[in-house]
Amino acid sequence: MPRIETPWGPWEAAPLHAVVALFQNLAAPWWVSGGYAIELAVGRSFREHEDVDITVLRRDQLAVRAVLADWDVHAADPPGRLRPWPIDEPLPAHVHDIWVREHPGGPWRFQLMLEETDGDEWVYRRDARIRRPLASVGIAAEGFLRLTPEIQLLFKAKGTRPKDELDFEQVLPHLTPEQAAWLREALATEHGRHPWQARLGS
Repeated sequence: MPRIETPWGPWEAAPLHAVVALFQNLAAPWWVSGGYAIELAVGRSFREHEDVDITVLRRDQLAVRAVLADWDVHAADPPGRLRPWPIDEPLPAHVHDIWVREHPGGPWRFQLMLEETDGDEWVYRRDARIRRPLASVGIAAEGFLRLTPEIQLLFKAKGTRPKDELDFEQVLPHLTPEQAAWLREALATEHGRHPWQARLGS
């Protein structure tokens, strides 16, 4: 994994298998997300990963924090700044990005993303009109769940970076017609028009 310098200290991502092993102790839903979710959908490695993203539900945040009791955990609060996340503090609704490392001064090792729910539905935090059954947001991998590629692409569609364009290009042939249709409709709901829509078919 590359070592990346950030304004908040170096980032040196942990191996995916080590993060997955840590979250096996969490008695709540969680999903491998980010670039790894796309890579797992493609079925092969096609680019280097600078970080590891794990998605959890906001309603389970204190259980997640308890699993990380021995780690140095910081919340992006407000976005663009980091501050320590005490073990017993429910985070404000505007916080959804969390950085994790073994100890203060060490490199950041992985990132948590908090997702919203409404009963048994997953709710897209950038546009609450976009939602789907919570049971449908993950796909079984090897001993864990990965976020579905169409949901991960929806997050990547905002201000796409070169790596997001590459992820879209690589996973596009692997999307089912149902996944492509869902993403096309979700992009229309959030953005109106988006460059990816035409490539998703009709």
